[in-house]
Amino acid sequence: MKKKNLMKDTGILATPGKKIDVADFNPSYKGAISDKEEGIRLLEENVSELIELQDKLYADNRYAVLLIFQAMDAAGKDGTIKHEMSGLNPQGCEVYSFKTPSTTELDHDYIWRTYKCLPERGRFGIFNRSYYEEVLVVKVHPEYLLAQNLPHIRTTGDIDEKFWQTRYDQINNLEQHLVENGTIVLKFFLNVSKEEQKKRFLERIDDSSKNWKFSSADVKERQHWDDYMRVYSDMLTATSTDHAPWYVIPADRKWFMRYAVSNIIINRLKDLKPEYPVLPEAEKNRLNEAREMLMNE
Repeated sequence: MKKKNLMKDTGILATPGKKIDVADFNPSYKGAISDKEEGIRLLEENVSELIELQDKLYADNRYAVLLIFQAMDAAGKDGTIKHEMSGLNPQGCEVYSFKTPSTTELDHDYIWRTYKCLPERGRFGIFNRSYYEEVLVVKVHPEYLLAQNLPHIRTTGDIDEKFWQTRYDQINNLEQHLVENGTIVLKFFLNVSKEEQKKRFLERIDDSSKNWKFSSADVKERQHWDDYMRVYSDMLTATSTDHAPWYVIPADRKWFMRYAVSNIIINRLKDLKPEYPVLPEAEKNRLNEAREMLMNE
């Protein structure tokens, strides 16, 4: 059976130019996949295929791939990254997790700390959270913005909708620049339901092997759930573009979430048609000479 390409799946794609509401996406959606066993099998096939595609991407040295993961707490960012990237050559892949900005980072513009971590050609860069925190967490908690010492922002009363639209525009312009210069930008919002998040929080509390994953701050942040759904909807509407669309990945079924992400990565890489470089004749001749020397030892 031919695998479905999920890049255009309306249950996942945040269609560019359309007003997006997170509530319109089903966190339990599983497409045409019949069950967990099939999803796991397809994920394993995709990981094997991804290994070969990464090798060609690395050898071709023409494109870079940036994977951005955003989500509510306990949606499964870490696990998804682990499963997607298992088996990849670590020389061609780097993961960055962006937490609360440091004093040094606050003394630069909000994109600086992520920009310096962008992947080189031939490599994967994976952002566990990203510059999008600046239009998500900071929009829910505008008081955080005051620590950035921005011109004309003295109090939260100075922050209006025009300010956020400017940030959306800056992000869109950045991603347009990246794409035009050979970086493929794939953005995944792992969409977990409030009920499933509660279940996972309780598991982290009750299972001693998962206690380390839990933070009481996560429960406090959960009280702002409706605000987060609003700012996520605003962000998806403003920054899902033709050159860098958002994919709203159903996250209540971890096995489907991981399969869906792998499906989109693989299909986008196939569009690039990466191939091993073909050596010029002079280089081929030097290889033959080297082979002859070795055989005559």
